[in-house]
Amino acid sequence: MQRFMITGGYSLSGAVRVSGSKNATLPIMAASLLLDGKCVIRGVPRLRDVAVMRDVLVYLGASVVWEKDVMRIDARRVNCHEVSEELMRRMRASNLVLGPLVGRFRCARISYPGGCNIGSRPMNLHLKGMQAMGVGITEKFGYISARAEKLQGSEIYLDLPSVGATENLMMAAVLAEGKTVIKNAAREPEIVDLQNFLNNMGAKIRGAGTDTVKITGVNSLHGTEHSVIPDRIEAGTHMVAAAITRGDILIANIIPEHLEPVINKLREAGVYVEVKDDQVRVAADKRPRAVDIKTMAYPGFPTDMQPQFMALMTVAEGTSVITETIFENRYKHVMELRRMGADINLEGHTAVVRGVPELTGAYVEASDLRAGAALVLAAMGAENGTVLDHVGHIDRGYERLENKYNALGARIIRVHS
Repeated sequence: MQRFMITGGYSLSGAVRVSGSKNATLPIMAASLLLDGKCVIRGVPRLRDVAVMRDVLVYLGASVVWEKDVMRIDARRVNCHEVSEELMRRMRASNLVLGPLVGRFRCARISYPGGCNIGSRPMNLHLKGMQAMGVGITEKFGYISARAEKLQGSEIYLDLPSVGATENLMMAAVLAEGKTVIKNAAREPEIVDLQNFLNNMGAKIRGAGTDTVKITGVNSLHGTEHSVIPDRIEAGTHMVAAAITRGDILIANIIPEHLEPVINKLREAGVYVEVKDDQVRVAADKRPRAVDIKTMAYPGFPTDMQPQFMALMTVAEGTSVITETIFENRYKHVMELRRMGADINLEGHTAVVRGVPELTGAYVEASDLRAGAALVLAAMGAENGTVLDHVGHIDRGYERLENKYNALGARIIRVHS
């Protein structure tokens, strides 16, 4: 187990570059299984979740060479259609191999995946969509078996705009016969990036980024090179870091439109935000104003930014109301923020945050990826020192976060507990 020793009270300043998107990289890696050939992915972040997906691909028989931020995948020798339970339990996104395996081989067997325990994320939407395409599904002993004699395009309506289901069904439909239409599809930028990758390989997909995605099946795909988009959640985390430490940070390698909900809320809170091309400067010299947020599917305020923004609101002037509509268990950071002096009351899916002048250091634990990031931000803005345990959660989605913040003037030491 590893922990952070964080000394707060230092304003962050300087420039930081955002890494490639974790949530774009993982489905793109899974999509490489569709190809009886090679592909090159650039801008791949060095994250634990990416390493797990690499292990999944290797387990299935692919060759994966990962040097710096470039990953070369050769899926020609994929010879297994089943992923071990041990690998599946290490990461939620491992279920994204289901669509590509069914699309290419017409069969797959996976166990139910693991990942952060932040709420219910059932597979039923994935499975219903595949059944509509002619896939037979059997669920037994914690495993999902999928098999199809023929994969036929279909019209699919998602009861909820699930990101994972949209991605899995897109990948399954690429090599199906005829046309597939996914309605009420998720609209996240990472889905657009997956569409671009697949189209670069010869797929025929349009509509990603809207609520209707149309896929015309093709007979085969070819190798390609692709650069993943920047990580909008990492960028948003850095923006809050500038605000909570009353610093001044230039954040490079961003796509501004992906960050509009966060930018708007920071400006509403009185934080200076200047956007120029692929950079954003965020500066603050006083306490933020309290603002209300409600998490929504994209293009609304992202649930993955809710914990970090709550950390900022704990030191705001006034009272803010934060409503979580995506995951029912995404308030585990509340108790830890309270240990640091935050005044937060929970009422169902709503948190009422009364700002205090300053947080104080404490011993806290990261329960999941974004909760861990929120506690890092809170600790950097607090007085005295904080011990943050279970930082392995943070490594799942942030590329050596302490190194980036130390380069901006933070005081964070990683130690083995």
